[in-house]
Amino acid sequence: MLDVDCVRLSFRGVRALSGVSLAVSEGEVLGIIGPNGSGKSTLFNVVTGIYAPDDGAVRFRGQAITGLDPRAIVGRGIARTYQNKRLFTSLSVLENVLVPALRREKGGLLSDMLGLPRAREGWRAAYVRAVECLDFVGLGPMAGAGAGSLAYGQQNRLEVARALALEPALLLLDEPAAGLTQDERMEMRTLIERIQARGVSIALVEHDMRVVMGLCSRIVVLDHGEVIAVGAPAEIARDPAVIAAYLGAPEDG
Repeated sequence: MLDVDCVRLSFRGVRALSGVSLAVSEGEVLGIIGPNGSGKSTLFNVVTGIYAPDDGAVRFRGQAITGLDPRAIVGRGIARTYQNKRLFTSLSVLENVLVPALRREKGGLLSDMLGLPRAREGWRAAYVRAVECLDFVGLGPMAGAGAGSLAYGQQNRLEVARALALEPALLLLDEPAAGLTQDERMEMRTLIERIQARGVSIALVEHDMRVVMGLCSRIVVLDHGEVIAVGAPAEIARDPAVIAAYLGAPEDG
């Protein structure tokens, strides 16, 4: 589904990604792990068009998307969440999901201003989808609340609902369990499993190894912008390079 081929990116001479290659298969949950600063979020930014790589290519379902505008990439079927939430805190929970839901509807400013049937149908369809997404992530009862009033874990789920409103074929989740309690992390893991069961492919950046090991069929490990290991969770857990770079080298004795 997604092919990242030898992507390189530098900022003012500092190499952020050094020939990163990976693939996400249809229907899988691919884990991407590594120390802070290893290039995980930067990679997501390249895939979603926020950064254009210096070299290399990104293909989605066989079509090149390297350097496309982020809106065009969303239109191809890729959505994401962010480490630093991008919620509209002055809007309601429902309105936060309506914004991306409306992105999926055809129409234009003139149609909206004139109240043409096409625009009204688009609003109705977006509203139904937004409500369904909130119900799916367990925030239906909070639809009328202000987004800024939500607890931290609820805000994480709202971020996921906003991404789902775009009806993605591929969902990029950037640390969805960060800052959550143990119970909330298990709830997020269950939610991700339910998203996968809907046929959505997922690339997951996450530091909680229990979440990663429990969800992912394959794991890619980054360190200093390079891929140092790819494999099944059990293989990654015992890989010496991963243990040294990420999990921590074992103590003597």
